[in-house]
Amino acid sequence: MSDAFEQRAIELDAADPLRQYLDEFVPARDRALTAYLDGNSLGRPTKAAADGLAELVSNGWGSDLIRGWTDGDSPWMQWPETVGDLIGRACLGAADGQTVVADSTTVMLYKLARAAVDAAPEGRAEIVLDTDNFPTDRYVLEGISRERGFELRWIDADPDTGVTVDQVREVVGERTALVVLSHVAYRSAWLADMPAITQVVKDAGAVMLWDLCHSAGVVPMQLDEWGVDLAVGCSYKYLNGGPGAPAFGYVARHQQGRLHQPVQGWMGRAEPFEMAPGYQPAPGIRSFVSGTPPIVGMVPVRAGVEMVERAGVDAIRTKSVRLTEFAIELHDAWLAPLDVRLATPRDPERRGGHITLCRSDFRQVYRKLWADGVIPDFRSPDGIRVGLAPLTTTYADVVTSMRMIRDQIS
Repeated sequence: MSDAFEQRAIELDAADPLRQYLDEFVPARDRALTAYLDGNSLGRPTKAAADGLAELVSNGWGSDLIRGWTDGDSPWMQWPETVGDLIGRACLGAADGQTVVADSTTVMLYKLARAAVDAAPEGRAEIVLDTDNFPTDRYVLEGISRERGFELRWIDADPDTGVTVDQVREVVGERTALVVLSHVAYRSAWLADMPAITQVVKDAGAVMLWDLCHSAGVVPMQLDEWGVDLAVGCSYKYLNGGPGAPAFGYVARHQQGRLHQPVQGWMGRAEPFEMAPGYQPAPGIRSFVSGTPPIVGMVPVRAGVEMVERAGVDAIRTKSVRLTEFAIELHDAWLAPLDVRLATPRDPERRGGHITLCRSDFRQVYRKLWADGVIPDFRSPDGIRVGLAPLTTTYADVVTSMRMIRDQIS
């Protein structure tokens, strides 16, 4: 059976229309690496990012110095919007002028959620969220609820699946101001029905904010078409922007002007170099910028998103589904008989880009895998998360990693 799976992996890799992109990433050199399966936490660096950073240091920053902010074909002052538009076009199904790259995911989430809460009509003082959303989302919303005196209404989410349309419909109502959910659940990879849930929230008169951290660059979206109000996502997973890379925020055109972000910094002001008294927000999406844009951090982001755009997010999604299906097949053949539980939806329409495998001893198994050069990640209490990044993960990687998990527990 092992030989059959290995042969299939060889054939699938040979036929993979995205296989050439692997050569565009920096290879691991200093430490033994058998299979990297954590691209859903931290994507691999691109060669274009390395070249772009060297170019910025030597020619942009090094030669232009302060003139880089305002001079040339692509002045740094414009990068929050231009890189944002690139993300919107390549990944989000969003027209220009609605996506901006600025702060960390946590700060962007705070700014958009707080803006939505502050603009809520009288009588709407409730934020809806789920019990298994990523901790940052829960913590930020807990803080906003204390600041503004809002009530949190929790959806009790099943960690093996995720939030459903019916669950949202049951809790939203005339008191709901804001609903915040993840498009792909970080633990199980449950893929929420974004268009249907968004419509339920809008029908209730509330604002919908989506966390796209585990879907941007691997799951196609149509934010404009689906009527999404707000979204936030990181750029260091499937967009390969690097550790600590800046996040992006999407504010639909119909919400711009109505929402006023709470972190009023000089770079989000109209005519910032006037240094004038009083804050007057810049028009459009620029008003959601606060401080000085992270130019160095945006260089790898741009390189990663340009690669996604060239490959095509639909083609990336096709390979993602095939990789996760192959991994589930190996689970069924090799791991299920050893009491390993699949904690990820089998339906590809409800599954994102990773799978989660659970067993009581997997914390120890995970450490052994790392020691042997197989790098997934672990989610408490008992889940190994196998992240399958389509531009860098091969089918042979899937066979290797699943075999090593099997060998550790058999």
